[in-house]
Amino acid sequence: MEFSLVESIQILGKTPLVISNLLKDLSDTWIQTNEGGDTWSPYDIVGHLIHGEETDWIPRTLIILGNAANKNFVPFDRFAQFKNSKGKSLDELLDEFSRLRNENLKTLKGLHIDEKALLKTGVHPEFGPVTLKQLLAAWVVHDLGHINQITRVLAKNYKIEAGPWPKYLAVLQDKK
Repeated sequence: MEFSLVESIQILGKTPLVISNLLKDLSDTWIQTNEGGDTWSPYDIVGHLIHGEETDWIPRTLIILGNAANKNFVPFDRFAQFKNSKGKSLDELLDEFSRLRNENLKTLKGLHIDEKALLKTGVHPEFGPVTLKQLLAAWVVHDLGHINQITRVLAKNYKIEAGPWPKYLAVLQDKK
Protein backbone atom coordinates (compact mmCIF):
# COMPACT_ATOMS: atom_id res chain seq x y z
CA MET A 1 0.00 0.00 0.00
CA GLU A 2 1.38 3.40 -0.95
CA PHE A 3 1.35 6.21 1.58
CA SER A 4 -1.71 8.44 1.54
CA LEU A 5 -2.05 11.37 3.91
CA VAL A 6 -5.85 11.17 3.75
CA GLU A 7 -5.84 7.47 4.60
CA SER A 8 -3.23 8.01 7.31
CA ILE A 9 -5.40 10.63 8.96
CA GLN A 10 -8.27 8.11 8.95
CA ILE A 11 -6.26 5.77 11.19
CA LEU A 12 -4.73 8.54 13.30
CA GLY A 13 -8.17 9.99 13.93
CA LYS A 14 -9.58 6.68 15.15
CA THR A 15 -6.78 5.70 17.52
CA PRO A 16 -7.92 7.66 20.61
CA LEU A 17 -11.46 6.31 20.37
CA VAL A 18 -10.29 2.73 19.76
CA ILE A 19 -8.02 2.85 22.81
CA SER A 20 -10.60 4.62 24.94
CA ASN A 21 -13.31 2.12 24.02
CA LEU A 22 -10.95 -0.74 24.84
CA LEU A 23 -9.71 0.57 28.20
CA LYS A 24 -12.34 2.90 29.69
CA ASP A 25 -14.02 1.56 32.82
CA LEU A 26 -11.69 -1.42 33.17
CA SER A 27 -10.37 -2.28 36.62
CA ASP A 28 -6.81 -1.45 37.64
CA THR A 29 -6.01 -5.14 37.26
CA TRP A 30 -6.48 -4.78 33.51
CA ILE A 31 -4.86 -1.38 33.00
CA GLN A 32 -1.90 -1.63 35.39
CA THR A 33 -0.58 -5.11 34.55
CA ASN A 34 2.17 -5.67 32.03
CA GLU A 35 4.02 -8.58 30.45
CA GLY A 36 6.66 -8.69 33.18
CA GLY A 37 10.04 -7.09 33.62
CA ASP A 38 10.43 -3.67 32.02
CA THR A 39 7.34 -3.99 29.81
CA TRP A 40 4.53 -1.47 29.74
CA SER A 41 0.98 -1.63 31.01
CA PRO A 42 -1.93 -0.19 29.00
CA TYR A 43 -1.77 2.82 31.35
CA ASP A 44 1.92 3.33 30.49
CA ILE A 45 1.21 3.03 26.77
CA VAL A 46 -1.43 5.78 26.86
CA GLY A 47 1.05 8.03 28.68
CA HIS A 48 3.66 7.25 26.03
CA LEU A 49 1.21 8.16 23.24
CA ILE A 50 0.52 11.49 24.96
CA HIS A 51 4.22 12.29 25.14
CA GLY A 52 4.49 11.54 21.42
CA GLU A 53 1.65 13.93 20.68
CA GLU A 54 3.44 16.65 22.62
CA THR A 55 7.02 16.19 21.48
CA ASP A 56 7.32 13.91 18.46
CA TRP A 57 5.09 13.77 15.40
CA ILE A 58 3.92 17.34 14.85
CA PRO A 59 7.04 19.05 16.26
CA ARG A 60 9.17 16.97 13.89
CA THR A 61 6.79 17.66 11.00
CA LEU A 62 7.19 21.38 11.68
CA ILE A 63 11.00 21.01 11.75
CA ILE A 64 10.91 19.31 8.34
CA LEU A 65 8.58 21.90 6.83
CA GLY A 66 10.20 24.89 8.53
CA ASN A 67 12.71 27.30 7.06
CA ALA A 68 15.46 26.79 9.64
CA ALA A 69 18.73 25.40 8.34
CA ASN A 70 18.95 23.02 11.29
CA LYS A 71 16.61 20.09 10.60
CA ASN A 72 17.81 17.98 13.54
CA PHE A 73 15.08 16.37 15.64
CA VAL A 74 15.20 16.63 19.40
CA PRO A 75 15.72 13.10 20.78
CA PHE A 76 12.48 11.49 21.94
CA ASP A 77 12.28 10.28 25.53
CA ARG A 78 10.54 6.90 25.17
CA PHE A 79 10.10 6.66 28.95
CA ALA A 80 8.83 10.16 29.83
CA GLN A 81 5.36 8.78 30.58
CA PHE A 82 6.56 7.30 33.87
CA LYS A 83 7.13 10.82 35.21
CA ASN A 84 4.49 12.71 33.23
CA SER A 85 1.57 10.40 34.03
CA LYS A 86 2.15 10.26 37.78
CA GLY A 87 -0.99 11.04 39.75
CA LYS A 88 -3.29 11.01 36.73
CA SER A 89 -6.17 8.63 36.26
CA LEU A 90 -6.55 6.60 33.11
CA ASP A 91 -9.64 8.64 32.23
CA GLU A 92 -7.56 11.83 32.48
CA LEU A 93 -4.91 10.32 30.22
CA LEU A 94 -7.46 9.12 27.67
CA ASP A 95 -9.07 12.57 27.56
CA GLU A 96 -5.68 14.26 27.22
CA PHE A 97 -4.64 11.91 24.42
CA SER A 98 -7.88 12.53 22.53
CA ARG A 99 -7.60 16.32 22.92
CA LEU A 100 -3.95 16.41 21.83
CA ARG A 101 -4.57 14.11 18.87
CA ASN A 102 -7.48 16.26 17.69
CA GLU A 103 -5.31 19.38 17.94
CA ASN A 104 -2.45 17.68 16.09
CA LEU A 105 -4.66 16.42 13.29
CA LYS A 106 -6.13 19.91 12.92
CA THR A 107 -2.56 21.25 12.66
CA LEU A 108 -1.57 18.52 10.20
CA LYS A 109 -4.56 19.22 7.94
CA GLY A 110 -3.84 22.94 8.10
CA LEU A 111 -0.35 22.43 6.71
CA HIS A 112 -1.78 21.51 3.27
CA ILE A 113 0.98 18.99 2.65
CA ASP A 114 1.57 18.08 -1.00
CA GLU A 115 3.74 15.42 -2.66
CA LYS A 116 6.74 17.79 -2.79
CA ALA A 117 6.48 18.47 0.96
CA LEU A 118 6.33 14.73 1.70
CA LEU A 119 9.84 14.39 0.22
CA LYS A 120 11.39 17.05 2.47
CA THR A 121 13.73 15.72 5.12
CA GLY A 122 14.68 16.16 8.73
CA VAL A 123 17.47 14.50 10.66
CA HIS A 124 16.55 11.80 13.15
CA PRO A 125 19.09 11.38 15.99
CA GLU A 126 19.45 7.66 15.29
CA PHE A 127 18.40 7.12 11.66
CA GLY A 128 19.84 10.23 10.03
CA PRO A 129 17.86 11.84 7.17
CA VAL A 130 14.18 10.85 7.02
CA THR A 131 11.40 12.18 4.81
CA LEU A 132 8.16 13.66 6.01
CA LYS A 133 6.39 10.77 4.31
CA GLN A 134 8.41 8.29 6.36
CA LEU A 135 7.72 10.20 9.58
CA LEU A 136 3.97 10.31 8.96
CA ALA A 137 3.84 6.65 7.91
CA ALA A 138 5.74 5.75 11.09
CA TRP A 139 3.16 7.71 13.14
CA VAL A 140 0.39 5.50 11.76
CA VAL A 141 2.36 2.29 12.31
CA HIS A 142 3.30 3.48 15.81
CA ASP A 143 -0.39 3.87 16.68
CA LEU A 144 -1.26 0.45 15.30
CA GLY A 145 1.69 -1.13 17.07
CA HIS A 146 0.58 0.25 20.42
CA ILE A 147 -3.02 -0.84 19.86
CA ASN A 148 -1.59 -4.30 19.17
CA GLN A 149 0.56 -4.06 22.29
CA ILE A 150 -2.41 -3.07 24.47
CA THR A 151 -4.51 -5.99 23.26
CA ARG A 152 -1.58 -8.40 23.71
CA VAL A 153 -0.98 -7.22 27.29
CA LEU A 154 -4.69 -7.56 28.08
CA ALA A 155 -4.85 -11.03 26.52
CA LYS A 156 -1.82 -12.27 28.42
CA ASN A 157 -3.69 -11.66 31.68
CA TYR A 158 -5.67 -14.81 30.85
CA LYS A 159 -2.90 -16.89 29.27
CA ILE A 160 -2.82 -19.37 32.15
CA GLU A 161 -6.59 -19.28 32.61
CA ALA A 162 -7.10 -20.25 28.96
CA GLY A 163 -5.80 -23.73 29.71
CA PRO A 164 -4.62 -25.56 26.58
CA TRP A 165 -5.89 -22.95 24.06
CA PRO A 166 -2.89 -20.56 24.08
CA LYS A 167 -1.11 -22.75 21.54
CA TYR A 168 -3.85 -21.76 19.07
CA LEU A 169 -4.23 -18.13 20.18
CA ALA A 170 -1.67 -16.09 18.25
CA VAL A 171 -1.98 -13.08 20.58
CA LEU A 172 -0.59 -15.23 23.39
CA GLN A 173 2.42 -16.50 21.46
CA ASP A 174 5.78 -15.00 22.32
CA LYS A 175 7.35 -14.14 18.94
CA LYS A 176 11.10 -14.37 18.77
